Amino acid sequence: MFWVLLLLPAWAVAGAACTRLCLAAVRAAAVDVDAARGHDLTLYEAAFLSGGPARVADVALVSMARQRRLLLAHTGWATVVDPRGRDEMEQSVIGAIGPEGQSRIAPLRAATAAADAVRGLADRLVRAGLAVPDGARTTVAAGVRQVRAAALVVLALGVTALLMPGPTGMPRDLVALWFALPLALTLSCLAIARVEVHPYSPWASPAGQRLLGALPRRMTGGGDDRSYLASIAVRGIRAIGEPELRAALTHRDQPWHD
Repeated sequence: MFWVLLLLPAWAVAGAACTRLCLAAVRAAAVDVDAARGHDLTLYEAAFLSGGPARVADVALVSMARQRRLLLAHTGWATVVDPRGRDEMEQSVIGAIGPEGQSRIAPLRAATAAADAVRGLADRLVRAGLAVPDGARTTVAAGVRQVRAAALVVLALGVTALLMPGPTGMPRDLVALWFALPLALTLSCLAIARVEVHPYSPWASPAGQRLLGALPRRMTGGGDDRSYLASIAVRGIRAIGEPELRAALTHRDQPWHD
């Protein structure tokens, strides 16, 4: 009956992991849906909910480049043309470039994404119930990893119990069935988490995701500049139509050679 001593930790590991994931998912979904009603997303808000701080930086850079206030070269350099930022995001871009008026695009994007203006935007979206707090994102991801690890532990304990020499006091197929139950629990929890959590953005709460779902019909349906930027906010750099501009934002810095 030594296999019972292996079955107990298998159930304990599976139960604890699944409980932690369920609680994390409930906390992540517990947003004030009423606060999201009547909220019209701005381009920067849509960008954050779709792709996080990096997407906000991309939208600001593309907007300034299309208005000829910032030159983004396909060689990976950004040059200031107009040093007057029209909003706090553009001011963050100009501030990140520095007084010389020129900067590599990769560190510029990183600095803009980490600016106070983006953090303030994130805080406002969290308070409105549209964005997922950092802790909730981390907790759900950690919960999924723990359930996956629990499934492997249960499987290992079950194999160990079946391969033990000597009599088990019960047919081995029944022993396998007992271990199959906690294994089925973990696999079912992972399947449910994939259906319920996976479709949501790691940045947008369920309420924010619903607003994003209506955004393409409301903002990206036209052919004006705002619709174009809205497409980039939702879809990212791949929505950029200009090859040179897309090449500038996808440029990877190479080491200098003499």
